[in-house]
Amino acid sequence: QVQLVESGGGLVQAGGSLRLSCAASRRTFSCDNGMGWFRQPPGKAREFVAALSCSGNTTYYSDSVKGRFTISRDNAQNTGYLQMNSLKPEDTAVYYCAQRKGGTYYARIAYDYWGQGTQVTVSS
Repeated sequence: QVQLVESGGGLVQAGGSLRLSCAASRRTFSCDNGMGWFRQPPGKAREFVAALSCSGNTTYYSDSVKGRFTISRDNAQNTGYLQMNSLKPEDTAVYYCAQRKGGTYYARIAYDYWGQGTQVTVSS
Protein backbone atom coordinates (compact mmCIF):
# COMPACT_ATOMS: atom_id res chain seq x y z
CA GLN A 1 0.00 0.00 0.00
CA VAL A 2 1.14 3.51 -0.72
CA GLN A 3 -0.59 6.79 -0.08
CA LEU A 4 -0.14 9.71 -2.43
CA VAL A 5 -0.95 13.29 -1.50
CA GLU A 6 -0.95 16.06 -4.06
CA SER A 7 -0.47 19.74 -3.25
CA GLY A 8 0.36 22.98 -4.99
CA GLY A 9 -2.83 23.60 -6.89
CA GLY A 10 -4.57 26.94 -6.92
CA LEU A 11 -5.83 29.83 -8.99
CA VAL A 12 -3.45 31.41 -11.49
CA GLN A 13 -3.78 33.75 -14.44
CA ALA A 14 -3.15 32.56 -17.96
CA GLY A 15 0.56 32.57 -18.70
CA GLY A 16 1.45 31.88 -15.10
CA SER A 17 3.12 28.89 -13.46
CA LEU A 18 2.42 26.37 -10.74
CA ARG A 19 4.36 23.45 -9.35
CA LEU A 20 2.41 20.47 -8.14
CA SER A 21 3.88 18.05 -5.62
CA CYS A 22 3.00 14.44 -4.95
CA ALA A 23 4.21 13.10 -1.62
CA ALA A 24 4.34 9.34 -1.22
CA SER A 25 4.04 7.52 2.09
CA ARG A 26 7.00 5.32 1.27
CA ARG A 27 9.68 4.93 -1.34
CA THR A 28 8.01 4.56 -4.67
CA PHE A 29 8.11 5.95 -8.18
CA SER A 30 11.44 4.22 -8.68
CA CYS A 31 12.37 0.56 -8.33
CA ASP A 32 9.79 -1.26 -10.42
CA ASN A 33 7.36 1.62 -10.70
CA GLY A 34 7.07 4.85 -12.58
CA MET A 35 4.81 7.76 -11.81
CA GLY A 36 2.26 9.69 -13.75
CA TRP A 37 0.07 12.77 -13.65
CA PHE A 38 -3.47 12.83 -14.97
CA ARG A 39 -6.10 15.54 -14.95
CA GLN A 40 -9.86 15.73 -15.09
CA PRO A 41 -11.33 18.90 -16.56
CA PRO A 42 -14.86 19.88 -15.49
CA GLY A 43 -17.41 17.56 -17.06
CA LYS A 44 -14.80 15.50 -18.87
CA ALA A 45 -12.98 12.22 -18.43
CA ARG A 46 -9.67 11.89 -16.68
CA GLU A 47 -6.81 12.24 -19.16
CA PHE A 48 -3.11 11.55 -19.26
CA VAL A 49 -0.77 14.50 -18.72
CA ALA A 50 2.77 13.25 -18.05
CA ALA A 51 4.74 10.26 -16.83
CA LEU A 52 8.24 9.41 -15.70
CA SER A 53 9.83 6.01 -16.15
CA CYS A 54 10.97 4.04 -13.13
CA SER A 55 14.59 4.70 -14.11
CA GLY A 56 13.87 8.40 -14.32
CA ASN A 57 15.50 8.55 -17.72
CA THR A 58 12.40 8.77 -19.89
CA THR A 59 9.51 11.19 -19.79
CA TYR A 60 6.18 11.08 -21.54
CA TYR A 61 3.84 14.01 -22.19
CA SER A 62 0.51 14.57 -23.82
CA ASP A 63 0.64 16.76 -26.88
CA SER A 64 -1.38 19.43 -25.12
CA VAL A 65 1.27 20.02 -22.43
CA LYS A 66 4.50 19.13 -24.21
CA GLY A 67 6.99 21.96 -23.97
CA ARG A 68 5.11 23.63 -21.11
CA PHE A 69 5.02 21.00 -18.34
CA THR A 70 7.94 19.12 -16.78
CA ILE A 71 7.66 15.99 -14.66
CA SER A 72 10.35 15.10 -12.15
CA ARG A 73 10.90 13.37 -8.84
CA ASP A 74 13.09 13.48 -5.78
CA ASN A 75 13.72 9.94 -4.59
CA ALA A 76 15.23 11.09 -1.31
CA GLN A 77 12.01 12.94 -0.49
CA ASN A 78 9.66 10.30 -1.96
CA THR A 79 8.09 13.16 -3.88
CA GLY A 80 7.11 13.70 -7.46
CA TYR A 81 6.58 17.04 -9.15
CA LEU A 82 4.81 18.58 -12.10
CA GLN A 83 6.11 22.00 -13.10
CA MET A 84 3.50 23.77 -15.17
CA ASN A 85 4.46 26.87 -17.14
CA SER A 86 2.60 29.04 -19.65
CA LEU A 87 -0.69 27.87 -18.21
CA LYS A 88 -3.84 28.20 -20.30
CA PRO A 89 -7.51 28.27 -19.27
CA GLU A 90 -7.90 24.83 -20.86
CA ASP A 91 -5.45 23.46 -18.28
CA THR A 92 -8.12 23.98 -15.63
CA ALA A 93 -8.76 20.60 -14.01
CA VAL A 94 -8.27 18.45 -10.96
CA TYR A 95 -4.78 17.01 -11.19
CA TYR A 96 -3.95 13.54 -9.87
CA CYS A 97 -0.66 11.78 -9.38
CA ALA A 98 -0.44 8.02 -9.58
CA GLN A 99 1.98 5.16 -9.17
CA ARG A 100 2.37 3.00 -12.24
CA LYS A 101 2.07 -0.77 -11.80
CA GLY A 102 2.97 -1.72 -15.36
CA GLY A 103 1.94 -1.45 -18.97
CA THR A 104 1.69 1.65 -21.10
CA TYR A 105 2.43 4.91 -19.37
CA TYR A 106 -0.49 6.66 -21.10
CA ALA A 107 -3.46 4.65 -19.80
CA ARG A 108 -5.21 4.89 -16.44
CA ILE A 109 -5.29 1.12 -16.17
CA ALA A 110 -1.51 1.08 -15.87
CA TYR A 111 -1.68 2.83 -12.49
CA ASP A 112 -2.77 1.27 -9.23
CA TYR A 113 -2.46 3.97 -6.57
CA TRP A 114 -3.89 7.46 -6.90
CA GLY A 115 -3.85 10.62 -4.88
CA GLN A 116 -6.97 12.57 -3.98
CA GLY A 117 -6.30 15.31 -6.52
CA THR A 118 -5.55 19.02 -6.40
CA GLN A 119 -7.53 21.72 -8.19
CA VAL A 120 -5.83 23.93 -10.74
CA THR A 121 -7.81 26.86 -12.08
CA VAL A 122 -6.41 29.09 -14.81
CA SER A 123 -8.23 32.36 -15.42
CA SER A 124 -8.16 34.16 -18.74
